[in-house]
Amino acid sequence: MHKVSIIGAGFGGLTAVRQIRRQLPDAEITLIAPKAEFIYYPSLIWIPTGLRQGEQLRIPLDRFFQRKNVHFHAGRVTELRDEGRTAVTDQGEIINDILIIASGGRGLRKLPGIEHSLAICDGIEAAEQIRDRLAALDKGTIAFGFAGNPQEPTAVRGGPVFELLFGIDSYLRKIGRREQIDLVFFNPMTEPGNRLGAKAVAGLLAEMEKRQIKTHLGHKITGFSADKVMTEGGEIAANLILFMPGMTGPDWAQQSGLPLSPGGFIQADEYCQVPGHPGVFVVGDAGSYANSPDWLPKQGHTADLQAEAAVHNAVLSLQNKASDKPFRAELVCIVDALDSGIMVFRNKDHASVLPNPLWHAAKMAFEWRYLLHYR
Repeated sequence: MHKVSIIGAGFGGLTAVRQIRRQLPDAEITLIAPKAEFIYYPSLIWIPTGLRQGEQLRIPLDRFFQRKNVHFHAGRVTELRDEGRTAVTDQGEIINDILIIASGGRGLRKLPGIEHSLAICDGIEAAEQIRDRLAALDKGTIAFGFAGNPQEPTAVRGGPVFELLFGIDSYLRKIGRREQIDLVFFNPMTEPGNRLGAKAVAGLLAEMEKRQIKTHLGHKITGFSADKVMTEGGEIAANLILFMPGMTGPDWAQQSGLPLSPGGFIQADEYCQVPGHPGVFVVGDAGSYANSPDWLPKQGHTADLQAEAAVHNAVLSLQNKASDKPFRAELVCIVDALDSGIMVFRNKDHASVLPNPLWHAAKMAFEWRYLLHYR
């Protein structure tokens, strides 16, 4: 019986469970994560405006694990041994024939004063703090921004910031407080969101202008204080700072013995295989993928596609065959604004930007359908 270990209970890890059980019905699957729960991160943007409560996005996985005959190991990985065949956790060691790393990445919190900002993708607690701070703000300025990893510029997650920006604008207009609260978007790039394509950048900036959102672009961010954002192009006074830092790999990667990219991510090829480590695969935000386009996003959809390819190639590895399925590189994103949305699609052949009021409902419907797998 083959032993498969999966690190992480996010998009990539859970999709890997479903694919393994489909392709290796008799495999012994162990999933390693701190808690047996799935946080649906795409909908965190709706917590600050009250459209979602935190507990609605926290999905217990006990029943899913029971249905899929998965052994859950509650613990945090601290290192790998034996070329990846042993995962060491703070609660013991797990032996495997195949290891799939889907532990996600983490934010770079190196800028001075970054503790004065809140990042929506830090989880439910951070989203609830934004909600409470927003509710208490009668007048003033909210600053929204994101940045990348200097060692790996593609390690950026800007989509949720755009959604938070437009969603809060719509919400403040709805409750009659928009005239008392200024919104400012800041970014070190002159064309923020260029990974989405030139049309998307133009559309996002046009939407900001339409909504009277101020911009501060093209200036390196130097730090934060309790009431301001500091850049090389000047300071932005702010009562609330919502900032998404650049990303890096998991904290235990340095002790993994696996090859790392300049930005601190676990290196992988287009088959999600870690070079020089047979039977070790990485999917989602933890990895840096060779030959992938520079616009490839770090998002749940990408992790799902990578998990499908990784499991296919892992099965081949158990048969002593070479990987033959690269993951599909594509970007699919609905930039939600509570009352409307913009669908952005991109692959190697095509890029499109489609605004439509119905995209908001479509995003909500997708959430419901996706979570059916795990409820």
